[in-house]
Amino acid sequence: MPEIYFLEGPVGAGKSTVALQLQDEKGAVHLCLDDWMNVLYSSDRPDGDVVAWYTERKKRCIGQIWKIAVAILNTGSSVILELGLIQRSDREVFFDEIGPLGYVVYLYVIDAPKNVRKERVRSRNREQGPTFSMVVSDEVFEFANNLWEPLTEDEASLFGFRYRAKQS
Repeated sequence: MPEIYFLEGPVGAGKSTVALQLQDEKGAVHLCLDDWMNVLYSSDRPDGDVVAWYTERKKRCIGQIWKIAVAILNTGSSVILELGLIQRSDREVFFDEIGPLGYVVYLYVIDAPKNVRKERVRSRNREQGPTFSMVVSDEVFEFANNLWEPLTEDEASLFGFRYRAKQS
């Protein structure tokens, strides 16, 4: 039976690195919100009111990613979802959709100290290596960092997911 590997954590925690490892280990398809947002919308990003602009597009992308994920799962393949659901209310809405389908869900929570994450993001911006999707400014880093609501084992068990915490 196909499985869902759901990765969450604050910006710069190492989610994409873990996703690439899981992709190699499990042969699962990696679906990453940042990749979609960059390809579809980065050239249209406004100079002001970015939050409202981003929020609407993020919602649409996640809906389409989930639709594709279900199609992949229906073929018998597993998926890795990296969706940036940094607030509990957003995760609950999404988890309500996943739960009834009966798939085994491994919920990975990846984290690292803030100073380590910030330096990783700066380095990723400069190097633009395999986990790079888009430039994340210090301001965007701080904004996303301040929105992060840590995910707990209790939150995972509420939905029957298997919890995996990982410091990177």
